[in-house]
Amino acid sequence: MRVLIASAGSHGDVAPYTGLGARLTAAGHEVAVATHERSAALVRRCGLGFLPLPLDQGATTGPGTRRSPPKAGLSAGEQLRIVRELGPTMADALADACAAGAELLLFSSGLAPLALVAAAGLRLPSMGVFLQPLAPTREFPPVVSGLPSLGPLGNRAAGHCAQSLLVRLYAPAARHLRRRLNVSAHAVEQRRAASPVYHGFSPRVVPRPSDWRPGMDVVGYWWPAEDPDWTPDPGLADFLEAGPPPVYVGFGSMNLGDAEDLGRLVARALRLAGVRGVVQAGRAGLSLHGDDVLTIGAVPHAQLFPQVAAVIHHAGAGTTAAGLRAGVPAVPVPVMLDQPFWASRLRALGVSPGVLPVRRLSAERLAEAVRRAVRDPWYRHRARRLSALIAAEDGAGRVLAAVEHND
Repeated sequence: MRVLIASAGSHGDVAPYTGLGARLTAAGHEVAVATHERSAALVRRCGLGFLPLPLDQGATTGPGTRRSPPKAGLSAGEQLRIVRELGPTMADALADACAAGAELLLFSSGLAPLALVAAAGLRLPSMGVFLQPLAPTREFPPVVSGLPSLGPLGNRAAGHCAQSLLVRLYAPAARHLRRRLNVSAHAVEQRRAASPVYHGFSPRVVPRPSDWRPGMDVVGYWWPAEDPDWTPDPGLADFLEAGPPPVYVGFGSMNLGDAEDLGRLVARALRLAGVRGVVQAGRAGLSLHGDDVLTIGAVPHAQLFPQVAAVIHHAGAGTTAAGLRAGVPAVPVPVMLDQPFWASRLRALGVSPGVLPVRRLSAERLAEAVRRAVRDPWYRHRARRLSALIAAEDGAGRVLAAVEHND
């Protein structure tokens, strides 16, 4: 079967689908990924086909860009502007990708409003493959809102509001695509209500809400495909062997303002905590130097995280998953969107001493959290136990079974 996986977002919004695509390919299916051009090399390196979608935010926020906290990454206004300006073009590109021979569409949550129109208009079987639990539920508030629990009724009402906002955001592009494909809004809503949705995270981390409709399942993580040509940098290998396990520091695609200020804060926190550090530059543009700290570029988390004492990160879905897989304690520093949700889950699961929102970050608070994460054996015990449970799950296998049932 020719399967198209469509996703939009940062590296963490694409990498899990390379693992899912590789699993489908190994089972004999032909898989292509439609996403941003900047992810083309990653997708092709994993042996998957690539189709470009014209929504590349990479030029908007680059390393070293000067922005004042608490802004980080793209602001809500910038995201709205990009979707409004490029939405119709994005919709056309997605429809063209679907029409280029796909027999089944797997779509991410961020593309759902357009993917459902394309699938309905082209009469193409489709499934949601989501990395976040976005459907309204009584059990927690909308994961992209950063809100505390509002109680069962409030949580569900807020969830419906969040979904309505997403639909309204994409409404002009969806109308454009409906006109092009001659499909009614009613047909799209029917597709939305009937499409199965598989969530690529562990039910041990977020159990399936009991009030979700049938057809929505939590199946387990889809781990990014391994790069067969990757080898560790000799400098990193030497640093890891030269002393006790370091603490990893990385903020993924987040731009947290002045890179020099952030670097000084992180360096002071590591010194106060008495630990060595491996710092991933990322889009934040971090660069720390010294006998007890090493700055690195891109390194597969699956290779690095099992060798560190703890991970300080922005609590993106992908980095959160990688830390859980490695069985190491976490110090989450959430910035925006779903990151506070994943950070709160890490604390609730007992693998983190607490959440440090970026707006309240200080060297002293960070150092204290690191000390607790590294020195209190409880956090590592919990992390290792959860890692063993997650390792027994087969999220990609669950999706593969659904695809072959649909064949």
